[in-house]
Amino acid sequence: MNRARLLVFNAALGVLDYRVPEGMAIEPGSVVVAPLGPRQIVGVVWDAERLPTKEVPDSKLRPLIEVLPVPPLPAPLRRLIEWAADYYVAPLSSVARMALGSSAALRGGGTTTEYRLTGEEPKRMTPQRAAAMDALHGEQATIRELAEIASVSEGVLRGMVGAGLLEPVVVDIDRPYPRARADFAAPRLSEDQQAAADIFVAAVEAKKFAPFLLDGVTGSGKTEVYFEGVAAALAEGRQVLVLLPEIALTENFLRRFEARFGVTPVLWHSSLKASERRRAWRAIVSGDAQVVVGARSALFMPYARLGLIVVDEAHETSFKQDDGVRYNARDVAVIRARFEGIPVILASATPALESMHLADTGVYQRIALPDRFGGARLPDISVVDLREEQPERGRWLAPRLVEELKARLERGEQSLLFLNRRGYAPLTLCRHCGYRFQCPNCTAWLVEHRLSRRLACHHCGHEVPVPEACPECGTPDCLVACGPGVERIADEVAELLPGARVALVTSDTLNSPEKIGEFVAAAENRLIDVIVGTQLVTKGYHFPELTLVGVVDADLGLEGGDLRAAERTYQQVAQVAGRAGRGEKPGEVLIQTRHPTAPVIDALAKGDRDAFYAAETEARRDAGAPPFGRWAAIIVSSEDEAEARDAARAIGGTAPNLPDVLILGPAPAPMALLRGRYRYRLLINARRSAEVQKIVREWLGRFDFPQGVRVNVDIDPYSFV
Repeated sequence: MNRARLLVFNAALGVLDYRVPEGMAIEPGSVVVAPLGPRQIVGVVWDAERLPTKEVPDSKLRPLIEVLPVPPLPAPLRRLIEWAADYYVAPLSSVARMALGSSAALRGGGTTTEYRLTGEEPKRMTPQRAAAMDALHGEQATIRELAEIASVSEGVLRGMVGAGLLEPVVVDIDRPYPRARADFAAPRLSEDQQAAADIFVAAVEAKKFAPFLLDGVTGSGKTEVYFEGVAAALAEGRQVLVLLPEIALTENFLRRFEARFGVTPVLWHSSLKASERRRAWRAIVSGDAQVVVGARSALFMPYARLGLIVVDEAHETSFKQDDGVRYNARDVAVIRARFEGIPVILASATPALESMHLADTGVYQRIALPDRFGGARLPDISVVDLREEQPERGRWLAPRLVEELKARLERGEQSLLFLNRRGYAPLTLCRHCGYRFQCPNCTAWLVEHRLSRRLACHHCGHEVPVPEACPECGTPDCLVACGPGVERIADEVAELLPGARVALVTSDTLNSPEKIGEFVAAAENRLIDVIVGTQLVTKGYHFPELTLVGVVDADLGLEGGDLRAAERTYQQVAQVAGRAGRGEKPGEVLIQTRHPTAPVIDALAKGDRDAFYAAETEARRDAGAPPFGRWAAIIVSSEDEAEARDAARAIGGTAPNLPDVLILGPAPAPMALLRGRYRYRLLINARRSAEVQKIVREWLGRFDFPQGVRVNVDIDPYSFV
């Protein structure tokens, strides 16, 4: 080929054609460097017939500069990129960029220099050096990365190098990972587990597309079952991708994986150092990375020999990306498996309603694990009606829950209290004038974090110190915390149970793999009596001595009118309830609520999941909501409120009038100001027969918006704020 069509990573540039110099070998998928004006850009050679563009005469084509030393993006991955761009109405270049997860890795291997503490004591100790030495214990990274970890300047660290406190280490970028062994420690499976495992092994060996829904109650051993599919792929010399919804689940998963296969898997997530990302990406494209465990971004990596995809906790909403390319990794995983011709396993104790519907209609094969492993029983669940069993004034835990906490403490057992609200209190106001602390960048109250003595916005990260006086009226010592967060619940437990060892588990306190590991070790070694946490504690953890779970406010998730509010509440409460009684001792769950007759609360209390799913399915059918109808959102934003409003009205004024499509709006979004941008929304509700993507693409394609206006399309939205 003497002509190459390039997909470059700038949507405004479109598709560019170049001349292939004599002697340069390229093919579709090749990653190349090309000239653009006075600079050089990276692009991917694409199938010319799949990217139509205006032809340029050969005489005007500029030559490619070089082919980068990485394997071409495989055809199945290119088809996935095209599908995702089309389905989610996103620029093809934005989706393709996700496949090149480390720009540094494109230039090949070699060595790099990292630094670590020598263990020497400094002759001159400064506060900055002391802070760095405390933060960098056990760390090895570049000077820039160590500076970020220690929150000191690079100059401080370079001074420590000169003083002999940090030493250089030359690291091979492409050093191989230890090899996992399929037969390292074969597990003892129950009859149901073995039957499920046999199905997965056969599917891997068949090397054909096969979507599975692994539907097992909490504690049924779903991980051990799909590990047998992983072992089969390893035996075949194929790669495996395991998607986890949160980094917080990684530590526990790594230990279980190492116990089964002898080594830890290759990690891929946003917290990796640059050198780790570079090494992992090159191992993925070469096929050296046998099993990759990562967040949703790992889905678009260019695997050399992919043989199995597993989506663990597949119901989790964090698999949906809500900025950039707004895709759902659970659904894209199934599509990638189809293009690759391999099996995909969606594992969950509380599957998404859409997944259950696809299983019921035969699109997915449902594999059920109805019982806990080893004879453990599911916990008994009771409802605490807060209208009748009111907490003491100024407290949030009902008397019955407090008594059960005391009983567990006396017996040396562990308890868990769940409230999905970070911080001490969701609202702080002045008791004198009523002033409320609001984020200047978002339509949200500032949340008090008493541990750090800050008021913080959980949407944009804005923080201010807690003031000594009201900024509105100037009255000192007048601020009142309204409502509970987990910090407030932890304080209440400490007052009620003075001898209890309380652990606070949130994304604020467990913000690194090391801290997560420390928490897990402390809980397993019975150094914690009561765990107070947010959704981080609802899944993935197995503490045999944990026999009581208290849901502080089960109604919290039902607020806000979200389409999936009831489903999310059911999943969250069922998942956290599943932490109780996973060992030999029976478990108990107490759900505090002011709406005990709500269908979701009633289903949880009765343990009747099928009834809840049936009722929710009919409600969705009546509303024309997924999976029976289609939803899409158009979000218009700008730093200028009038500009955003005018653009939204212009879009709404040209809305297509179609019999199978209902368009609502425009209207200010519930979160009308987010990160300094004013937001308006239009919602589209369509029948399954409607070509929503085509409608939206043609509708918005008529406009040329001002530079400050952003228009984002969200297909199958999960967030309605």
